[in-house]
Amino acid sequence: MPRPYWKGYLKLSLVTCPVAMAPATSESEKVRFHTLNKETGNRVVSQYFDSVTGKPVTDDNEAKGYARGENDYIILTDDDLDAVALDTVKTIDIDKFVPRDSIEWVYLEKPHYLTPDDPVGHEAFAVIRDAMAADNVLGVSRLVIGRRERAVVLEPRGEGIVLWTLRFGDEVRPEESYFDDIHDKADPDLVPLVQQLIKQNTSKWSPTMVSDPIQESLLKIIAEKKKALKPPKKTGAKSEKAAASNVVNIMDALRKSVEADLKGRKKAG
Repeated sequence: MPRPYWKGYLKLSLVTCPVAMAPATSESEKVRFHTLNKETGNRVVSQYFDSVTGKPVTDDNEAKGYARGENDYIILTDDDLDAVALDTVKTIDIDKFVPRDSIEWVYLEKPHYLTPDDPVGHEAFAVIRDAMAADNVLGVSRLVIGRRERAVVLEPRGEGIVLWTLRFGDEVRPEESYFDDIHDKADPDLVPLVQQLIKQNTSKWSPTMVSDPIQESLLKIIAEKKKALKPPKKTGAKSEKAAASNVVNIMDALRKSVEADLKGRKKAG
């Protein structure tokens, strides 16, 4: 099990328990590249430089700066930033609840797994989790992640709790801006045919349905290069014919499908 990157307390009124949080998703399996010097094969190292003197800046001399004017900054050190730490740095204090289906999907940003971090706190954790599940609600709270306070919701799921960070209201574009101009109505004679196609192609969900073809191709290329131990010889690029357009008029396609189906039935009769 991955090591949690945050530990603190889950609090509801007078009920408190120690918890640990870990991301529910990971990109560690993705193929990652280093930037190299093509001539030497050595890695390229990036470094900060002073914009005026042109000299390199060491890690110890890097600092956060707030611009109050042109080329005029207020410097904030790590100690300054730690001094303004909020209670939400270490405590998830649930102060509101909302119906489970009342938060639209577009506000959900990133999921995390929340688990009890001490055997003594298991009972308090279970009480909060089961009470929310029984009432079919989500807990609303705030939490500091990376020195930024985020709105979060807590969703009971199985034996644990999923904590979702939320996008702020001004980050979400209203769907009406995009969907209000769509006035086309579906042909009622064609809807049943589409439903039949949906039924024929419906299966149980599997994570393999969302595999990354580019990732798989990259891994294949890397494996081939490892086996060859040297890059393949360059060959002349072959001209390729332009791919045919995949744009299809769905109404025409469905009507043709219906006609073909009727002809097939007449022949069978």
